Amino acid sequence: MLYVGLLILYGSFGLLPSRPMTAFAGWLMRTIGPHLAEHQIGCDNLRHAFPDKDDTARAAILSEAWTNLGRVGAEFLYLARWGSAYSENVAAINIDERTAAQFRELHDKKTGALVFAAHLGNWELPAIAAHAAGLQTVLLFRRPSVRAVARLIQAIRTSSMGELVASGLSAPVVLARAAAQGKYVGMLVDQHERKGVPVAFFGRMCFANPLIALLARQCAAPIHGVRSVRLKNGQYSLEMTPPIDPVRDDRGDIDVAATMQRITGVIENWVRENPGQWLWVHRRWRDVP
Repeated sequence: MLYVGLLILYGSFGLLPSRPMTAFAGWLMRTIGPHLAEHQIGCDNLRHAFPDKDDTARAAILSEAWTNLGRVGAEFLYLARWGSAYSENVAAINIDERTAAQFRELHDKKTGALVFAAHLGNWELPAIAAHAAGLQTVLLFRRPSVRAVARLIQAIRTSSMGELVASGLSAPVVLARAAAQGKYVGMLVDQHERKGVPVAFFGRMCFANPLIALLARQCAAPIHGVRSVRLKNGQYSLEMTPPIDPVRDDRGDIDVAATMQRITGVIENWVRENPGQWLWVHRRWRDVP
């Protein structure tokens, strides 16, 4: 029953114009965010990440981050619409020619790819664009604990993003098989992973999920990063990196920890370029001695 109610609510809000809805959600989150417990997490994260900035500058970054988070939440209502409207340069998603060419190459060659993204801009868009471009997408995701919410989110994402694989013991096997079959395997890699490998991020140690590097060991698919950047006109720029060479040890095997450090370095550069568009209120740094 809860699932049906959520589905009706989602459909009703999805009929409203997107620009006013997302603008309102951004304002609302910017207004209430500083009163939430997560705001202090964001303040602490920014203080360590940007010790050279003053309190005013860091507060401006966090305010922008709250606004972006609110917009992302509202934009979730329009994911299917954006996917069906895809082209290389239409509507909300602007894709540069290099990225479009890489999408076409992956589609035509069907050699598979391992693709990482971060909680930057709207982190749903890279998967939407890849799926709408005709790539066979298989995406790792964390299932919400509330079953009705999980069903709704999975239904929305599946229609616009392709196949979803819930994180768990069987996920590595499923994703490795998908990459070996020439599919586009995507995942977010900038969240805390308790059993991950230690990496330096903004000069502080944290744990990163090593799965993408482990998959590269198994299937030899190229590794790419994809990011979305929110533009001032309300649209997004979508960019894919050239193939990122994994780090190898003396025997020529992929060094998982060093490869994750290289990937983390790419994400850090992305965040430094657009600090107000990253999820600073996440507890990224924890449990590392």
